[in-house]
Amino acid sequence: NIICSIVFGDRFDYEDKSFLTLIDWIEENNRLQTSIQAQLYNFFPIVMDYLPGPHQQLIKNFEKVDKFTTDIVMEHQKTLDPTCPRDFIDAFLNKMEQEKGNADSKFTIETLSRTTLDLFLAGTGTTSITLRFAILILHKYPEIVG
Repeated sequence: NIICSIVFGDRFDYEDKSFLTLIDWIEENNRLQTSIQAQLYNFFPIVMDYLPGPHQQLIKNFEKVDKFTTDIVMEHQKTLDPTCPRDFIDAFLNKMEQEKGNADSKFTIETLSRTTLDLFLAGTGTTSITLRFAILILHKYPEIVG
């Protein structure tokens, strides 16, 4: 949720169905990434596109998460106030406006969507794994708590 407030400018209620669904997709993808089919997909994507397996669900989940972030970006475009950026997305949209005449600019909607997704996934994944391991270590070595 901290990552959400930085990237999306808003925190989700912990009971919010769309937020919980998003977390479920991410957790499922973390599990699916360890399957042999998902690992083979990294080496042979064209062949694996035609074969069934858990990698197909991983791709579907990723597309759902991508749509979630793209929808937020589109909503930000509609409600943007250039004088008062709320978050990373607004700052990026402002930079896009500044770079409008530059044909070589990398500030595009596609780049914004991907960067937002990367920040969200990297932030949630590393933070949750770090917290899990910290709790496990504290559980295993309770003497370091006191």
